[in-house]
Amino acid sequence: MTQKVAVLGTGKIGEALLSGMIRGGWAPADLLVTARRPERADQLRTRYGVEAVSNAEAAKAADTLILTVKPQDMGTLLDELAPHVPADRLVISGAAGIPTAFVEERLAAGTPVVRVMTNTPALVDEAMSVISAGTHATGAHLTRAEEIFSGVGKTLRVPESQQDAATALSGSGPAYFFFLVEAMTDAGILLGLPRDKAHELIVQAAIGAAVMLRDSGEHPVKLRENVTSPAGTTINAIRELENHGVRAAMLSALEAARDRSRELASGNS
Repeated sequence: MTQKVAVLGTGKIGEALLSGMIRGGWAPADLLVTARRPERADQLRTRYGVEAVSNAEAAKAADTLILTVKPQDMGTLLDELAPHVPADRLVISGAAGIPTAFVEERLAAGTPVVRVMTNTPALVDEAMSVISAGTHATGAHLTRAEEIFSGVGKTLRVPESQQDAATALSGSGPAYFFFLVEAMTDAGILLGLPRDKAHELIVQAAIGAAVMLRDSGEHPVKLRENVTSPAGTTINAIRELENHGVRAAMLSALEAARDRSRELASGNS
């Protein structure tokens, strides 16, 4: 039986998910979208051939609802949806820091809720989507979420207690790498390279390193040691990174991101 999926609050991540589902074989006729602005709804309708509806209409018609609004907008959206969502609907929440209990409390008793934290590489089908079950979600519901999010990258199941940590590492993770590339580009300019050449060198180094991490099966320490010759250039650079506390700064940064995720869950904007 064909099932309908609705993406509610279709911003950049919602659109990336929508386009990935279509590339993965989902029929546009089985997909619904909602958007705050009429012109945005028209844009999605024209671009993907999907039907743009109201939130209430999506709740009534779709078998799976994917909520992609910002955390601070989730309560308002759920209040709007609550009168229209039957308890047999699968609700997938993609808002950072929002626990499944927050969603379950505002919908009909027994509604299955799955929490998913994806990241911006969904835009290029290289996302990491971390999936957790709520109180009433079954293995079938998790599999359903995996089928949807696998269209834009990899998926990983974790207990919901680990979601804040996953958000810190994976949800926010791309920003850390962009920050590092930005800093390395500035260093390249300081060392005398034109910006475009410094950028190209660093991006390709990042891609190559990522593929090696993924495909070699080697521990990152081993891969780093393979580049670090005795008394060479790399070990001198590593020494300076350690002297400036880069490792400790990363630990503190990830703890801060995790703590902010917890604050969002408690309603602190």
